[in-house]
Amino acid sequence: FMIGRLNHVAIAVPDLTAAADQYRETLGAKVGPSQDEPDHGVTVVFIELENTKIELLYPLNENSPIQGFLDKNPLGGIHHICYEVDNILEARDHLILKGSRILGNGEPKIGAHGKPVLFLHPKDFTGTLVELEQA
Repeated sequence: FMIGRLNHVAIAVPDLTAAADQYRETLGAKVGPSQDEPDHGVTVVFIELENTKIELLYPLNENSPIQGFLDKNPLGGIHHICYEVDNILEARDHLILKGSRILGNGEPKIGAHGKPVLFLHPKDFTGTLVELEQA
């Protein structure tokens, strides 16, 4: 097992429209449409870069896991990084054998790209929330 390419860096933002406008107008980036992800409690906007993507995250509702992050970080900030893996179930089983904790029930959910994803406990990865997405 080995992680693949960096799929995206996710940034939680207090104002999705303002953040998308800043990337579009100030940085000249290609900004996609917003999309609601009810299974994850977020609204996302993807910024397409040549070598990867930036995912802007905004709470979809008051139960959103992003809301707690924004309560602690009112200006927003980097929330997680996402790496691609060839086989998400093999990756999960390997990581569990190595002592890593998988968040949730350990079963992949479908992510914003329509592919299975898992999240790894930040305390196991130098304080960084890691998302794995099947390539």
